[in-house]
Amino acid sequence: MLDQKWLTTSAGVKMPRIIYGTAWKKDRTADLVVRAIQTGFRGIDTACQPKHYNEPLVGTALQRLKDHGIEREFLFLQTKFTPLSGQDPRQVPYDKNSPVELQVAQSFEASQKNLQTEYVDSLILHSPMATHTLSMKVWNAMEKIHKTGGARQLGISNCYNTDVIGSLHADADVKPAVVQNRFYQETGYDADLRHWCSNHGVIYQSFWTLTANPHVLTSITVRTIARKYKKTEAQIFFRYLSHSGIVPLTGTTSEQHMREDLSIFDFELSSEDIKNVSLLLNQV
Repeated sequence: MLDQKWLTTSAGVKMPRIIYGTAWKKDRTADLVVRAIQTGFRGIDTACQPKHYNEPLVGTALQRLKDHGIEREFLFLQTKFTPLSGQDPRQVPYDKNSPVELQVAQSFEASQKNLQTEYVDSLILHSPMATHTLSMKVWNAMEKIHKTGGARQLGISNCYNTDVIGSLHADADVKPAVVQNRFYQETGYDADLRHWCSNHGVIYQSFWTLTANPHVLTSITVRTIARKYKKTEAQIFFRYLSHSGIVPLTGTTSEQHMREDLSIFDFELSSEDIKNVSLLLNQV
């Protein structure tokens, strides 16, 4: 992959500018991850949350990829600690009666076993806890994993309150390098939070990017720009996000769409086109 397809986070970790998401893939997870990586993706997002992710099959895919000459160290691998509130009570991957600090450690041990790797490039808190004090207990447990080499960087997901991420950042020893959020109209596309991230060297990852925004993809603005560049509306939107410093996740199961998603780095939008999409997001 070309250097323009990577960035370096505040933690010094090389991260692809577009990442393959594995949520909801179920029994197809291994085949789809292998296909995505063989197509050109180098970033994988998963979670130790059996309710929505089949993390063991991501590990199966990583082993299969070795047979194709693609070693673990050439990939960016991101997983998550999912608090009890986000787990299916019937398949919690840690002892739900343990203190939360032990739950974090047990969850990460499960991820190591699932993924068949000693380390991940990014470990994410799947959502803030009920209180800041509890969030810091979890974060401190994640910091221990970081400091022993288990996770090269830390981050948080589903955090839509600037005060919440600000307090975490202020009290953390290991500062969050990533915020991963649903990118949608109801939160004003996290405009204030993304501004905060930009000022504090935190990379914003977007998920639900296409699914939540059919009104953007079908807008006259994006359709007109797509015709101009002879690209799909999804490619225009992803390229706009990349220009804006956002790292989108894509969970497509189509190899054609995988190739299209990866080819967004083959062209650049004009400043006017970027401005017009920005105006569109401010209006919707």
